[in-house]
Amino acid sequence: MSGSVWINGQFVERAEARLSAFDAAVQHAVGLFETMLAVNGRVFRLFEHLDRLQRSARELGLTESLRLNPLGEAVQRVVEESALDRARVRLTVTGGDLNLLASGGPGPVDPTVMIAAQPATPYPAEMFERGVMAVIGALRLNPLDPTQGHKTLNYWARLRELQHAARAGAGEAILLQVTNHLGGGAVSNLFLIKDGAVLTPIARGEEDPAPTALRSPVLPGVTRRAVLDFAADMGLACEARMLTVDDLLGADEAFLTNSSWGVLPVVRIEAAPLGTGAPGPATRALRAKWLDAVEEQQDEPL
Repeated sequence: MSGSVWINGQFVERAEARLSAFDAAVQHAVGLFETMLAVNGRVFRLFEHLDRLQRSARELGLTESLRLNPLGEAVQRVVEESALDRARVRLTVTGGDLNLLASGGPGPVDPTVMIAAQPATPYPAEMFERGVMAVIGALRLNPLDPTQGHKTLNYWARLRELQHAARAGAGEAILLQVTNHLGGGAVSNLFLIKDGAVLTPIARGEEDPAPTALRSPVLPGVTRRAVLDFAADMGLACEARMLTVDDLLGADEAFLTNSSWGVLPVVRIEAAPLGTGAPGPATRALRAKWLDAVEEQQDEPL
């Protein structure tokens, strides 16, 4: 059933997988999603993905009805039904019927929950062996936008930046915040290596806890968290802080992380070579750690 999709508790064939014309996702892009990597039938850090989704759904007022264990069981069923050795798993939760969402309705709104598994993207080996160029995107991340730092369905602006980067021959677009501090990639988190230390922009949930403090517009990536764990295990100093373009250009190494490609070395920022112009030793070591982790992961309890 590799062509099947799970929607609200039922498997349907891919050609029959549809949302209502009145679903809040169709009408106004109201919803959240998670993209996960499944290897040999197991999703890497599944419950970290689900926990992030649940927290965002609550913080943004989307729904209080998500339960981690049933969601985890549903994701696992989809992975098993797909029979794929390496799968890209997409979990989407929308606001359901727009009319009920807008009016408040007679009670809690039932979200639409959709899960699909497809073959994982086969990235060229040279991307990781030689590294990629990144460009500085035009989009600015705004900490005053309460939806920033959450994985919402409103991804058009980020995908446009990714398209512009591809036209320039780049692998990603680096996005800045409105303060001109580094945010991350259009579809990834950003890391720098400087003097043996691992640096990354502060993500949502890592800010000053004071009520008046601005919330970071940077997504707390699951692969980002894994890489910080790997770096700590390797004895590398790790720090999340406000970083600038000068920090990026002066870094010894840089790389981007997401659930699809894991750790992607960056060796050039537009016309400027970064570091030695080749993937550095820390980046290579952290990518090797990630590759081992996704292959050797243990089942998470449901």
